[in-house]
Amino acid sequence: QALAEHTAERPDGTGDLRFHQGRSEQAMVHAATGFARQSRRLAAHAVTTSIGPGATNLVTGAALATVNRLPVLLLPGDTFATRPADPVLQQLELPYAGDITVNDCLRPVSRHFDRVTRPEALIPAALTAMRVLTDPAATGAVTLALPQDVQAEAYDWPEEFFAERTWHIRRPAPDTASLTEAAALLRAARRPLVVAGGGVKYAGAEAALDAFARATGIPVAATQAGKGALPHDHPQDVGALGHTGTATADDLARAADLVLAVGTRLTDFTTASGTLFAADGVRFAHLNLDPADAHKLAAHAVVGDAREGLTALTGLVGGHRLPDAHVTAYTAAKADWEARVDAAYAAPDPTARPTQTQLLGALDSLVTGEDILVNAAGSLPGDLHRLWRARSADQYHVEYGYSCMGYEIPGALGILLADPHRPVWALVGDGTYLMNPTELVTAVQESLPLKLVLVDNHGYASIGGLSRAVGAEGFGTAYRMPGPGGLLDGEPLPLDLAANAASLGVRMLRAETVAELGEALAEVRAATVPTGVYVRTETPDTVSSPTPAQAWWDVPVARTAHREEAARARQEYDRNVAARRRHL
Repeated sequence: QALAEHTAERPDGTGDLRFHQGRSEQAMVHAATGFARQSRRLAAHAVTTSIGPGATNLVTGAALATVNRLPVLLLPGDTFATRPADPVLQQLELPYAGDITVNDCLRPVSRHFDRVTRPEALIPAALTAMRVLTDPAATGAVTLALPQDVQAEAYDWPEEFFAERTWHIRRPAPDTASLTEAAALLRAARRPLVVAGGGVKYAGAEAALDAFARATGIPVAATQAGKGALPHDHPQDVGALGHTGTATADDLARAADLVLAVGTRLTDFTTASGTLFAADGVRFAHLNLDPADAHKLAAHAVVGDAREGLTALTGLVGGHRLPDAHVTAYTAAKADWEARVDAAYAAPDPTARPTQTQLLGALDSLVTGEDILVNAAGSLPGDLHRLWRARSADQYHVEYGYSCMGYEIPGALGILLADPHRPVWALVGDGTYLMNPTELVTAVQESLPLKLVLVDNHGYASIGGLSRAVGAEGFGTAYRMPGPGGLLDGEPLPLDLAANAASLGVRMLRAETVAELGEALAEVRAATVPTGVYVRTETPDTVSSPTPAQAWWDVPVARTAHREEAARARQEYDRNVAARRRHL
């Protein structure tokens, strides 16, 4: 009622609050998250739902936003505060607690949760919500649960509550003592390495990182969130780090005697499950706004803003620079890796069905620094992290904090809402597409020129490969009919995903060969309406990866098994787990 009144009172019919009609509550949280990330956390969307399944559908999206430290405001309805009828439709009705509703599922995935049981309670609740949304260290999903009857009550609101106000994003400088100690560690190190995380981007610290790296010659490796903090052709950029990293960065990490982490959570993919930083006596310094992150790996904690901290460290190292021989060595290693990328991208037979890496090569030859690539799950994040040549700070938009299938399409919509004049590509596998394609309808409704690349590799390729690596033989991961023995090893499923996307209003092209793919991608990029290309790539089990994983990732393997594949996988697991270190 309030939105309808508010919108009708505006001459242009839009109001100050623009309404977007989504199809899935989870997807709309993803769209809000993509919007917040593209806005560098300086703007946020609110997502509303009813009580019941609408509210519980928020949980996955809320977890993604909170894991990635991105501000999203959630406004689910709630059961009646006055309980005139008990239970009401969609009430959980727990026998041991009368005050718990399905909205309480949102507590562990929210950075702040409040249930507004009186209209006047909205004043402190709203102000607290804004404080958390604008806190660069504590931001994430904020949930204000709104009981149905309270929503309709009247209250004599103070006018000051509605006055325009400015919320300042704090940029705290690290304390002098911790900076001085970090500078001393850097000057004493012989083989230092910088790990750049997403905090570099949110702090707007790209120029400070560039200045620090050029002044010191220290190589810079990037996490999934940090990729693009330096452009791919920067002399100190050595590419991706960790399980999905480049050989250059991972080899440098194994030999590093000091690791300076900047704005990263240091997840298991980054540390190769505790096996990557292997040098005797390796030490860590961590510049991070969040003290909990800054102290990981028993690091020397430098708590503060990335831009302020890097700028100060550049001055404190006092002209210290790595020996030219070390810089020459990692520069040559990077050139060798780039040659491997070229080989992975190359498509010598234009009439052949493309591989996934050849698909990325076709995109690489087409895009500029204006384009944005969106992905989140499947086998693409690994290939993108290792191979993609980021040309701008925000071109690489891979959600890997939660690696959530179904993020790609709504995330791309959020980016387009934040930055409507950029070419935005949603790279979507068939598994992810079948999980959450419905926001294509929203793209059509909003006239957002989404560029969809729909990759059909006949199943859950990433999990299938992982399953084979741990001795589970790809069980249950193929999109096939059941065979005689009950396994999914019969004929491929008769799916036409391009026809499905077209039925939702998207203009779809088809590409069967490498040559057709290049032509189709160029047409998609030029389109001004939601347009996509559907391509069936060679399946992973018929094409060996040109750039396999350069570091381990801990996925436990059964200790006892009767099949040879599992026994071999367990031997390999025991060999790798023996290299794990706890940096204390």
